[in-house]
Amino acid sequence: MWTTESLWFEVAIVSIIYALGNILMGQFEEQTPKLRRIGKYVLTLIIVCGISVFFSRTIAMIFLGVFIFPLLYIHGYFLPKKKGINGWTGEPKSKYYDFRGWDKNIFGDADINQQNANPGKS
Repeated sequence: MWTTESLWFEVAIVSIIYALGNILMGQFEEQTPKLRRIGKYVLTLIIVCGISVFFSRTIAMIFLGVFIFPLLYIHGYFLPKKKGINGWTGEPKSKYYDFRGWDKNIFGDADINQQNANPGKS
């Protein structure tokens, strides 16, 4: 009854990884466009399934497992040492937003604050 011989196994593994990543780390992608996030998932799914079909499931799972090394390098060394950002919490937020190229004004009230600071100008 239960078999893992189809590509649904790869789809399930990639989907679980992305679901856990979004649940646990989604707050760090708050300003990333939804289409880009979906695109990354679909691209990863296509690559993993393609590797599984053309090479083997073992190679596809090794491919997924190898991505732990860049993750550890970026979050454990590059962000803290080179950018001054905590690699696990994304703090200070101002440096993290600058690094990602995001607008720090998440509430969109910059125009209101500027009008309050300069009441004679419109």
